[in-house]
Amino acid sequence: MPMPHRTQMQVIKRRLVGKEGTERIRELHSILADLPDYRNGPYADIRKWVHNEIDRARVRAKIVHRDSIAVRREGAAQIALVGAPNAGKSSLLQALSEIQIKTGDYAFTTLRPIAALTRIGGVLVQLVEIPGLIGGASDGRGDGRALLGVLRNADAALYCHAATAPLSELETVRGEIAAAGIDRPALLAVTKLDEADGDVVNLAAAAAGLRAVGVSILDDDSLGRLRDELWGMTGLIRVYLRRGRSVEPDPVALTPASTVEDVAASIHGELLETCRGARVWGPSARFAGQQVGRHHLVADGDVIEILA
Repeated sequence: MPMPHRTQMQVIKRRLVGKEGTERIRELHSILADLPDYRNGPYADIRKWVHNEIDRARVRAKIVHRDSIAVRREGAAQIALVGAPNAGKSSLLQALSEIQIKTGDYAFTTLRPIAALTRIGGVLVQLVEIPGLIGGASDGRGDGRALLGVLRNADAALYCHAATAPLSELETVRGEIAAAGIDRPALLAVTKLDEADGDVVNLAAAAAGLRAVGVSILDDDSLGRLRDELWGMTGLIRVYLRRGRSVEPDPVALTPASTVEDVAASIHGELLETCRGARVWGPSARFAGQQVGRHHLVADGDVIEILA
């Protein structure tokens, strides 16, 4: 007996997250092979949707866009680091992810987007450094359209502005992004704070109209505060899986309003089919170990034991 068709679509879309090109086509064919061969009804519609996705994926794989740069998505969310040249993006990305990047105290050290995975509260999040944006970027100057396309596909933006740099640089970057019609949840990182004097964080925040956090790559506490702010921008919640008496250290990231069913589906499709509810410890439970049904809404920080 197949699972409910709405649940099946959720499972299919999860399987396709982060897959592009031939990998996406291969996964779509695998999904098609697993579907029941109904000629009518919701499952027939799902098969038609999968066939259409295969056709679209083949077309995308053959086209090279002059004004695009592909960054393969990984992790639970993607946050783009944007700013003027020499705003401290590379050093910050290196400090947050431990990736080794060529850095220099001069503009245009980074020429292509650089992606790196980092764990924030146990969840893998992808950070993507976008090379410095300059005036005219939205019109294509300095590969601006392609670079802005990377930001357009991200879930959120971290504006980087050096504490010692003129605010006009940040205003130029924000103006180009606005001209491109891009609107993402955003945060301002005032970088190189160890080189500055005075209350530059409040000054930058007031000028830009953004929530701001000061950060120095030499100060672990400031990096920790930035990590907390970045997690808040993802809009995701974290739940922890309990198996027997042990709780897995790394949480599962979910969208708000997720249910026990969504938790089960994130583990395995077969578990979703057999799931009859869960025991819950945490904010969404009335008491520790409360037994709940499949449609119970989970909350950030919950510990979940799936009952099958």
